[in-house]
Amino acid sequence: MFFRKKKKNNADENLIDKNNMPKHIAFICDGNRRWARLRALPTLLGHKEGFEALKRVVRRGSELNFENLTFFCFSTENFNRSKDEIDYLFDLFREVEKLEKNLVKHDYRFHHTGDRTMLPKDILKIIDKVEKNTANCTKGTVNIAFAYGGRNDIINATKKMLKEKVDPKSVTEESFKKYLTTGEMPDVDLLVRTSGEQRISGFMLYNMPYAELYFVKKHWPEFQGEDLDACIIEYQKRNRRFGK
Repeated sequence: MFFRKKKKNNADENLIDKNNMPKHIAFICDGNRRWARLRALPTLLGHKEGFEALKRVVRRGSELNFENLTFFCFSTENFNRSKDEIDYLFDLFREVEKLEKNLVKHDYRFHHTGDRTMLPKDILKIIDKVEKNTANCTKGTVNIAFAYGGRNDIINATKKMLKEKVDPKSVTEESFKKYLTTGEMPDVDLLVRTSGEQRISGFMLYNMPYAELYFVKKHWPEFQGEDLDACIIEYQKRNRRFGK
């Protein structure tokens, strides 16, 4: 089961302030291939285990009543990888269709962020189907960034506005956001990147001007529900000033 009930609570759960929860956590799911290499396993298996980690985090997020979770799984730059790896990642993304019933059961919408022109038609049909069938869910949103690049998203949004002949005087920060593939997702409160890397790699450039950044040494396939708890506790220790 995708959202199977935990047998016992995480040890750190009592340290979490339920009145100070981030409304939007985004993850750069890094380290799948490195995790596999360290274990002398095929690198493609690392991606499969990374997908399992994603499901664990969503399950834990549902238990904590999170509103918005975003996962950066495949960038526009990743198209430079081998055809075998790209095809394997596409096949993994097709697994999203199997999550639909569980998302509906737990009242979560599904949203895709990324450049649709770079994806096969059958994947686009899956995206449309799952987004449509979860559209009435109200608890929160699970957002998968696949074939996504921050600059690419901003450029495409600008092109859409030019095509629609939007009056420049009417453009605001909020109106511009509506043209991005992130849709109506709120700004990111907490960005978590795994595998010890300390950069954002062009992820959601417009959507996290005041996001708290947290870098985890664990590779993404190792990430557990209690690791999400630890990220929240770290977030709650920080004093967010928003430029004040």
